[in-house]
Amino acid sequence: MRTRFKRLTLLVFAFAVSFAVNAVAYELHNGPTGVLYYEKDKCFNGYTLFTPTENNKVTYLIDMEGNIVHTWEVKGAEGSSFHSRLLPNGNLLLLRNVKDEDANAQIGGWAGILDEVDWDGNVVWSYRMADKDHISHHTFDRMPNGNTLILGWERISNDKMVAKGRDPKTVPTEPVMIKGKPHTDFWVDFVREVDKNGKTVWEWHLIDHVGKGQDQLDPNYVVPKKVGAGYDNYDWSHFNTVEFVPGKDGNDKVLVNSRNFSEALLIDKKTGKIEWRWGNPSSHGKGQGPTWYDDQSQIIFGSHHAAMIGENMMSIFDNGSERAEPNRSRVLEVDMTTGKIVWEYAANDGNSFFSYRQGAAQKLPNGNYFVTSTQHGHLFEVTRDKKVVWEFISPIMEGKNTPIMLDAEHVLRTPKGVPVTHMYQNMIHRAYRYAPDYPGLMGKDLSPKGYIVTDGKKWFEMNKK
Repeated sequence: MRTRFKRLTLLVFAFAVSFAVNAVAYELHNGPTGVLYYEKDKCFNGYTLFTPTENNKVTYLIDMEGNIVHTWEVKGAEGSSFHSRLLPNGNLLLLRNVKDEDANAQIGGWAGILDEVDWDGNVVWSYRMADKDHISHHTFDRMPNGNTLILGWERISNDKMVAKGRDPKTVPTEPVMIKGKPHTDFWVDFVREVDKNGKTVWEWHLIDHVGKGQDQLDPNYVVPKKVGAGYDNYDWSHFNTVEFVPGKDGNDKVLVNSRNFSEALLIDKKTGKIEWRWGNPSSHGKGQGPTWYDDQSQIIFGSHHAAMIGENMMSIFDNGSERAEPNRSRVLEVDMTTGKIVWEYAANDGNSFFSYRQGAAQKLPNGNYFVTSTQHGHLFEVTRDKKVVWEFISPIMEGKNTPIMLDAEHVLRTPKGVPVTHMYQNMIHRAYRYAPDYPGLMGKDLSPKGYIVTDGKKWFEMNKK
């Protein structure tokens, strides 16, 4: 094995020399991990937080050169970690999986436990949402008042969905297998706000906003069956974003995003009404859906991570999967008053940037974007003039560290050994970049404690500017 890695390293080294000279998009089966490119004077220099999602319990904080400055590992955690954020108080807010047998809905993104973890890895607050009728998933948001918004799925019976307008002919008569687990009911999104004591103080349920029209989601709008198991039935809405949006005079909103509808939605927190939606007019009768070769009026496809970036401005990660026109991912800035895209980034070649599922984009204080291209553990920073100035491939493959990412060995596989489309063992759901003066980092030991890639080369030094 060591000999083979040496040979691969030499091969990749030769390729990297060519890449350093030509700086072109490329297609590659086996390539290096770690920090690959770094232009210090054009970056928002700080610290990168990421949590590998596959068979992993460690969260990493690295500097711009890929040196580990801190790690967190929850002692006695029962499942893998999924997604984390660093709080201003220096604690980590960490979403992780319950044991498989405790997850009644094992739809992509399921979790079950949200922990607040101090700098030393001690759990100081925890909230569990994993019972026979509910499970938390994807993400969360800590509000200014200290409460926490949590995204969840709730079990809705077939009969109730039909009563809400679902065509009974499209309701399964047999269990639907999703990730190896039989599902017999719909799992519909809802948002729960809990206080520091874990008490529920507010909820919003999508099932109360099902129907026809601008402010409701059509129960019969579905993506094609072949897109994924359950997508056309029990995994109907599939939200992946929740963000508290403070408003004037207490007129607060909540921003969510639906992968299946390919739409961002803005909810009035007082009334619960869907006040604004964007991304796919064909989902509610306002435009024509895609044809075989033409996207038509649908703007985004399989979207993730909608985020407010100023008054009436939103960023969103457009996965671009299953679109009629060629697949490619994009980062978009949208003027919410006009619905117009005012800035976007997509690679010149889809092979350089495409996340089939998941993904995120964080707007940085200098105007750059820090992008998570989930499926290949690919993180990068891109400037306003669309130049990539920092690039990283995670070496953490299902908890193991490797200097070379191998297409054949590091693809995710089902329990039967079948490769999972576009998904690799180093997936990262969402990563964040923090400034050196971020309050949560003040007074912390951020000295380098070793390069993130064990026995790996620092490829960025070949391209250092």
